[in-house]
Amino acid sequence: MTTPTTGPVGVGIIGAGTISAEYLTHLTSFPDVIVHVIGDIVPEAARARAEEFAVPASGSPEDVLAHPDVEIVVNLTIPTAHYAVSRAIVEAGKHVWTEKPITTAPADSAALLQQAADAGVRVGGAPDTVLGAGIQTALRTLREGRAGELASALTLFQTPGPEDWHPNPAFLFQEGAGPLYDIAPYYVTTLVLALGPVTGVSAAGSTARAQRTIGSGPKAGEVFDVTVPTQVAALLRFAGGQNATTLLSFDSPHRRAGFVEVYGTEATLAFPDPNVFDGDSRLTAYRSDAADAIPASGATTGRGLGVLEMARALRAGVPHRAQGAIAAHVLDVMVAIEQAIGSGQTVPVTSTFEAVEPMPADFDPYAATL
Repeated sequence: MTTPTTGPVGVGIIGAGTISAEYLTHLTSFPDVIVHVIGDIVPEAARARAEEFAVPASGSPEDVLAHPDVEIVVNLTIPTAHYAVSRAIVEAGKHVWTEKPITTAPADSAALLQQAADAGVRVGGAPDTVLGAGIQTALRTLREGRAGELASALTLFQTPGPEDWHPNPAFLFQEGAGPLYDIAPYYVTTLVLALGPVTGVSAAGSTARAQRTIGSGPKAGEVFDVTVPTQVAALLRFAGGQNATTLLSFDSPHRRAGFVEVYGTEATLAFPDPNVFDGDSRLTAYRSDAADAIPASGATTGRGLGVLEMARALRAGVPHRAQGAIAAHVLDVMVAIEQAIGSGQTVPVTSTFEAVEPMPADFDPYAATL
């Protein structure tokens, strides 16, 4: 594929499920990208979504891959299909943006990155919440040295679990989900952006209840089995010498989400929730009892922000920020946590990535820059 040097970047979407509506809400409003086509294994679903968002074409996944004006394909299929679909996108000579996880197996993500490099195309991956004003402001604050030398971090996500409100929650308590794979991508991505690559993991997991009951919707009252740890505690070690403690729980009657603190020699920086695009940070100086608010500045849109940032970087010929290598490293960390729970041993993480600079505070998704 010959990449144009100017003008909006053409986008296609594979996967017309629920999350596609959120992506399309934003992608169809950004002047620097144009959504040309939506494809799905159920073409009728793609057609309905295309009509809803005034996208000019729809059809099968193959129709998206064959569209001559599509430069980036957004992969919104189910996780188990991510590798096969992303590989087909690369083979079609187009750039990939994929929802999390990048693949379901580290060997597949490594293969995908190599295939993309060989083909001269890019891979980008969710979550792009970390590109929002909230997390990016916190990262800029760290880069400015306001916390001093970084030493450690703590993240907490604690809820009773989603079965009380989710109409079909059983899959969230099965292999490939649980709080580890469903929630950790937001927190681990934030940690590696702040502290760099992880080199090793220790972890423990537990399951409070072997069965749970659906609390709402047409299946209310149905009982289902829990087959994965519903509380995960992990200790991450970083290449720079720091460590981070991460607790992820579907077992806590007390709700506490969005807790990310990074500890430096001069101050503690409390991040906003990494699962949203906005939120102020709070900086507490060494031995101070009062925190100073740091208002968020930057983009506060929604999913699709990573596709837009990738599109602008593509035109500028510079690296994009939500790199496939970062998404692959985060997957490796999550798999290592799962292995550490099973073995009781510290598990090394050998993948790495190049550091990326935080986004500028004046990044405006609605500006026409191309």
